[in-house]
Amino acid sequence: MTLAPMISRRRLMGVFIAASLGTSSLWAADEAPDIFVRRFTSEMIDLVRNDKMIKAGDMNYIAAVVDARVLPHLNFQRMTASAVGPGWRQTTPEQKNRLQEEFKILLVRTYSGALTQISDQTVTVKPLRGAATDTEVLVRSELKGRGDPIQLDYRLEKTPGQGAGWKIYNLNVMGIWLIDTYRSQFAEEINAKGIDGLINTLTERNRSNAKK
Repeated sequence: MTLAPMISRRRLMGVFIAASLGTSSLWAADEAPDIFVRRFTSEMIDLVRNDKMIKAGDMNYIAAVVDARVLPHLNFQRMTASAVGPGWRQTTPEQKNRLQEEFKILLVRTYSGALTQISDQTVTVKPLRGAATDTEVLVRSELKGRGDPIQLDYRLEKTPGQGAGWKIYNLNVMGIWLIDTYRSQFAEEINAKGIDGLINTLTERNRSNAKK
């Protein structure tokens, strides 16, 4: 099984930008979700344009950028649970931790590769539909540059307490929801080898990626 969404490099670029929500979480709690997406996405694009190490393709450095500046803005437990599907409820705490860690490494690698493809793109966020009191929203946008615009949609939830603000839990790139694609792939592995088999497959895939 190939543990990667069936999305081209061009689409993966969009996936990364959709998830690349910038530098500071201090403003996020009071921002509307569409403003949140527009501001942080623009900040990440500016970073890519001006960071020489990213432009040079230093993958270790890029992975560190993704880890520090993208992942804090994802609801990672919800993403992992959704990708694993019904089997998540039967996993032990240790299995949950392993799944989250290996899935995190896989996504960091995916986003790091896509990051190197960003050049002169801009993001247009569409008017937000919903009430000001909504705690889960769908934000629609387009990535524009050379060629046809790329559809980018984000499902976000507002989190309370420490680190409050909007966090992404799924991404739609040109009609393909990232987590749904992983769920289909993971289900095949779980049905064949169980949860531990999925963990082992993720681990081996990440080790193989690290050698490239």
